[in-house]
Amino acid sequence: MQNLAPIALFVYNRPEHTRRTISYLQKNQLADDSRLFIYSDGAKTKADEDKVDEIRRYAQTVTGFKSVNVIERETNVGLANSIISGVTHLVNDYGKVIVFEDDLLSSPYTLQYFNEALDRYAANEEVMHIGAYMYNLKAQGLTQSFFYRAATSWGWATWARAWKNFEPDVDKLIQQFDKEKINQFSIEGTMNFWKQIQQFKAGKNNSWAIRWYASIFLKGGLTLNPAHSLIQNIGHDGTGVHSNNEDIYQVQVSRQPVTWFPSVLQEDKKAYAAIKHFLKNRKGTLLQRGVRFVKQMKEKYLS
Repeated sequence: MQNLAPIALFVYNRPEHTRRTISYLQKNQLADDSRLFIYSDGAKTKADEDKVDEIRRYAQTVTGFKSVNVIERETNVGLANSIISGVTHLVNDYGKVIVFEDDLLSSPYTLQYFNEALDRYAANEEVMHIGAYMYNLKAQGLTQSFFYRAATSWGWATWARAWKNFEPDVDKLIQQFDKEKINQFSIEGTMNFWKQIQQFKAGKNNSWAIRWYASIFLKGGLTLNPAHSLIQNIGHDGTGVHSNNEDIYQVQVSRQPVTWFPSVLQEDKKAYAAIKHFLKNRKGTLLQRGVRFVKQMKEKYLS
């Protein structure tokens, strides 16, 4: 496989998460033929400076890839701005990109999946995003990969032709939604995607991901996803800027490569139903929710 996509890895102040993420990437097939770009955001506070510096010293020692480039931000630009500028830079230079954050453990076949899909759907305008994470779906008979409407952000890839449709202005996005689009965007009310849009508008989050999904949705775009996750997120331990300590989205990473890709460019109805069922039931019963809340509050108090 020639002309592999560059890998963008965005890091901040979690040295151990970063080491684990890179160690799993190094074990990937195609790693030694891939270019790795490590984007290190500047410290937001004095308290973060030591960890930011530790990560930067480590980043300079990373091997196992065709090349390693470390981009050190002089100031703290925040995750959203870092990702938007980094992705834009790489797709402009290479036409495509694979994106990781510092808390994602990959399968040995994750890079292979990304690169094969990027090549396979390069000319298909409807396909705008490739995700590697998938919920722990219980449905039987799902194909190895499928098309879906929503874009997952835990390990993903895209092309310059798709990224040019990214709309960062939330007001321009909001004005294109009506009641039915909001319902479909939110997977028939089972996920709080529209609430995330509203929270961004209100300044309560700074999510690039929800604006990217909205951009895809409003273009009628498709996202490719594996039926069995090729990514595990280890950031839900309370260390992340935007994460809580929870296990709702924990999965077993697939140890098998994806060898089948859909040829029909439309959302998979069976996969959509399985995802909707997962989202509707992901928090469990009222008792289970209560136990989880108490556990989170206890851990937050003790930390």
